[in-house]
Amino acid sequence: MITKRIIPCLDVRNGRVVKGTNFDNINDVSSPVELGKYYSACGADELVFYDITASSEDRKLFTDILTQMAENVFIPLTVGGGINTVEDFDRVLKCGADKVSVNSGAIRNPDLIRQAAEKYGNQCVVISADVKRVDGQFRVFAKGGREDTGLEAISWIKRCVDNGAGEVVVNSIDTDGVRGGFDLELLKLVCDAVAVPVIASGGAGCEQDFVELFREIPTVDAGLAASIFHFGQVRISELKQTLKENGITVRI
Repeated sequence: MITKRIIPCLDVRNGRVVKGTNFDNINDVSSPVELGKYYSACGADELVFYDITASSEDRKLFTDILTQMAENVFIPLTVGGGINTVEDFDRVLKCGADKVSVNSGAIRNPDLIRQAAEKYGNQCVVISADVKRVDGQFRVFAKGGREDTGLEAISWIKRCVDNGAGEVVVNSIDTDGVRGGFDLELLKLVCDAVAVPVIASGGAGCEQDFVELFREIPTVDAGLAASIFHFGQVRISELKQTLKENGITVRI
């Protein structure tokens, strides 16, 4: 069995890690550099850093904070927010990111994924899809979950992978911050549609939610969460031990 990854997510606004519910009601949490150092030291497999208002504010990602993060974090780092051009990929990678996550920029210019994959390799390009149910359909949202694009989510994600995205982060807006479990219905559809690693994001509230995720969808590669790790409801070392005891392969 493929080793499953546990990935904390740092949503950063104005230089601080924040967290909300259903992409709203945002509260301050911590310094991204200090939190990143903590996760790097305590068993996280990777780290995701999102500058959550870069796209909606039509600006570039905070590279000064990213550079500090990369200097202090010794696990793979995926970075997103305000990625609109191949030059943005270049800038973020030069600051120390291992992978670059794109969402709104790919919606505006679907060819961006192909261009970036050809220049930096598929493994470097992550499509991050913010998905919400609208009138019985899974729809893609842009600008940090603020704008309904009208795009059907599964076909959009498949198109991005066909264009060269080497990994998919599926952010369920419906379950984000609710702590009622991952969106298994959505995740199953995505895993059935693509043959690249899929990361589940949105809804984790306890260790058992991760056990259920990996049991119900053996093809999902990783579980991503934020607030339960930030506030200590779930500790990564203990989570991994629980997963191991349930027959799920993880890096201890």
